[in-house]
Amino acid sequence: MSACVPTRTSDSPHTERVHPPHSPPRAPHRRFRVAGADVSASIAVFLIALPLSLGIALATGAPLQAGLVAAAVGGLVAGRLGGSPLQVSGPAAGLTVVTADLIHRYGWRTTCAITVLAGLVQLGLGCLRVARSALAVSPAIVHGMLAGIGVTIAVAQMHIVLGGSPQSAVLDNLRSLPAQLADLHPAAVAVSALTLILLLLWPRLPGRTGRLLRKVPAALVAVTGATATAVFAGLTQPRVELPSWSSHALAGLPEGPVLGLVAAVLTVTLVCSVQSLLGAVAVDKLIAARPGLTAQVSRSDLDRELLGQGATNVVSGALGGLPVAGVAVRSAANVQAGAVSRNSTMLHGVLVVVAALLMVPVLELIPLASLAALVMAVGIQMVSLHHIRTVTRHREVPVYAITTLGVVFLGVLEGVTLGIAVAVAVSMHRLARTRITHDEKEGVHHVHVRGQLTFLAVPRLSRALHHVPHGSCVVVELDGSFMDHAAYETLQDWQRTHTAQGGSVELTGRRAATETDTGIGSGSGSEGVVPASSTVQPVNGTADSPLAGCRCRPWTPWRNHQCDAPPPEAPHGGPAAEHRAEPPNDPSDAEPDGRTSAVLPQVAESAVASGPARSTASSALTGPTEPSERVKPAEQTDTTHTTGPGERTESIGAAAATGSGPSGRQLVRGISAFQRNTAPLVRGELARLAREGQQPSQLFLTCADSRLVTSMITSSGPGDLFVVRNVGNLVPPPGEESGDDSVAAAIEYAVDVLKVRSITVCGHSGCGAMQALFDAEPGGVQTPLKRWLRHGLPSLERMADPGRPWARLAGRAAADAVEQLCLTNVVEQLDHLRAYASVSRALRAGELELHGMFFHVGEAQAYLLSEAGEGRGEVFDHVGVADLSA
Repeated sequence: MSACVPTRTSDSPHTERVHPPHSPPRAPHRRFRVAGADVSASIAVFLIALPLSLGIALATGAPLQAGLVAAAVGGLVAGRLGGSPLQVSGPAAGLTVVTADLIHRYGWRTTCAITVLAGLVQLGLGCLRVARSALAVSPAIVHGMLAGIGVTIAVAQMHIVLGGSPQSAVLDNLRSLPAQLADLHPAAVAVSALTLILLLLWPRLPGRTGRLLRKVPAALVAVTGATATAVFAGLTQPRVELPSWSSHALAGLPEGPVLGLVAAVLTVTLVCSVQSLLGAVAVDKLIAARPGLTAQVSRSDLDRELLGQGATNVVSGALGGLPVAGVAVRSAANVQAGAVSRNSTMLHGVLVVVAALLMVPVLELIPLASLAALVMAVGIQMVSLHHIRTVTRHREVPVYAITTLGVVFLGVLEGVTLGIAVAVAVSMHRLARTRITHDEKEGVHHVHVRGQLTFLAVPRLSRALHHVPHGSCVVVELDGSFMDHAAYETLQDWQRTHTAQGGSVELTGRRAATETDTGIGSGSGSEGVVPASSTVQPVNGTADSPLAGCRCRPWTPWRNHQCDAPPPEAPHGGPAAEHRAEPPNDPSDAEPDGRTSAVLPQVAESAVASGPARSTASSALTGPTEPSERVKPAEQTDTTHTTGPGERTESIGAAAATGSGPSGRQLVRGISAFQRNTAPLVRGELARLAREGQQPSQLFLTCADSRLVTSMITSSGPGDLFVVRNVGNLVPPPGEESGDDSVAAAIEYAVDVLKVRSITVCGHSGCGAMQALFDAEPGGVQTPLKRWLRHGLPSLERMADPGRPWARLAGRAAADAVEQLCLTNVVEQLDHLRAYASVSRALRAGELELHGMFFHVGEAQAYLLSEAGEGRGEVFDHVGVADLSA
């Protein structure tokens, strides 16, 4: 261990402050502080929530005070207990139809009791941690539900806008609409029209003055303008009536049929939960779009959010409020207004309480027609054209349409149930639908199978294969991810028969298999395996394919792309036992059902770069090879086949290789596999990139270690990343003496020319460069490696500085000093990056973000750097499946 890097012991200066003996520890002095950004954001949200809460209460037929109660409780309780810090909860338009129907059926007090019971169910679901399951609902069903609710709201509020009263059912409202149009109330129509005009034009005010005025919410301006006009013009029309709080109705015992009450509770639970959880995911996306906010606000905890929503509905229902859910409009306004913590949500609830107690005379001036116009506009916006285009692109229009119509004409629960049934039917249809075509090109017969190959497609598959002439060359293209037993047996039997009659068969697809896996010649194989590229030669044993004998299975498991080659034949045709290659017996090679895992197309291009065996120099930097990566003697053997006396044919097409050694053959195999399997998939995209030029969004600077495949760990494809790799992922500080023109030129080109939006410095576990830097002794011969590693000395100094806390992984400390140096090095190289003029200029302009990343090779786990706070050092947080689905 180097003397310049001290190890942490119990004598470390970073120890907790001790208190005098025999006395309790001194409690930390904490002051409640509210950021100015939270105060301004809370005011903006309050100005939006106040008119919307009154309008939604009006639309449901509930007491208008119930909307204020729900808004206040949503801000205070959900804001404090919820798992999404910046999501704003309150009475939601998506609950309008459900609540109106409950009030019509059971009355207001029983509706409050149903709200309480729904909250208790949400608490139970939160304790069971099933929040993520709610996200499994098809987006087409959710969008269809919201669209149906929006149509119902708009049709009902149209009557109030025209000066009448709505009916309880959508069909009744539609039937009575012509009569209502014939009996207009001019005052109500004028107030409603003014509200809609202000609501539409206010966000479009031009110029600098308009930009300042647009900071006032359009909903508040519309209602305020319509109210002021109605008061000054002396228009006589119904207005808001807020009875005394002393007569406010609270929840009572539920009364009604048990099955009806249970269905009502489940409906409220479903709508509230799904809307709140989807809203939390949307808020996370809004937070991610704000630079610098991600480090201050944690990602949403969906189970905690469900618990918070449940507690909110219990309190709101008990106090006589409407059902509560996360509201997209208010949440988006909260994020855009600059909120940085949950204090903004809670302060907006406090402001609603103050308004409900002190602003009653002002609120009672608001015309009901203005609130109805506001809610009608919200209902129309719920029928989103963007959502319709999305479901059309994904061919889910039937699910969307059936859900919408079901909600409009039958009810929310019935409509969602129909939507789920249609979604299941569509999925089954897609699974069973398989297109099989047969054509001939230049003497080669092509059988193309598109879709999943199940027993339902066996008759059509057999018919297509029957039309293939005996002894012909056939290419069977399997464009799917699943093959059941019946289809597998059919394809296997036909393949064996066709090759026995002198023909040849090549199976291509997106799954990997070997000649042994398919059972050709051995009569056994794994069910459900679709070969990625398996060439079956004629019975005379010639090997014309450049990949003949290659039994590599791309990517799962990779095994450093070392072939398990079949045994060479002895001169008399028998197998050479001393050269027989053992098949891999790693349990991870197959899925639980015995099938090989699917190949990811976006990482197939990395096969060529990662295929050749690592050199001695790279091995010295990357450390010892894992047992599963060691090359077996049999895999190094030059395999040949004899086709006749005195005639030898290389099994891997050595004539096409630049060398006759194993590395040359592996390179040829990798290129050939790319040309056959991956090139057809990416040719169109690469042609576009060739025409338009590269436009990457990220500069990815990482180590040259062969175990790091950037396209794999970032799920990126051609044109996504501008990659710079060097030994130790080092960024030399700018300057004549210490600078490095190669790395500096790449950084300048990426920032100034390519205009990348982010730069990521990625370190990794087991870094040989960091080990060499850690073990380096001062002095000695200055080799090129030592001269390069001098750029890592600031990382050593940073690690040795007792005044700086160490960077750490989330949930644990570094495994050893070398891993600690790897973490520290990422942080130090980010500081070096900031010293570059182009990077500094882009950061000041808000055009660039810097990210630190650590990849643990043995765990296949990625960590992203996040600030832990003053004096606590940097923390590398997990990046897992939950973050991806969110």
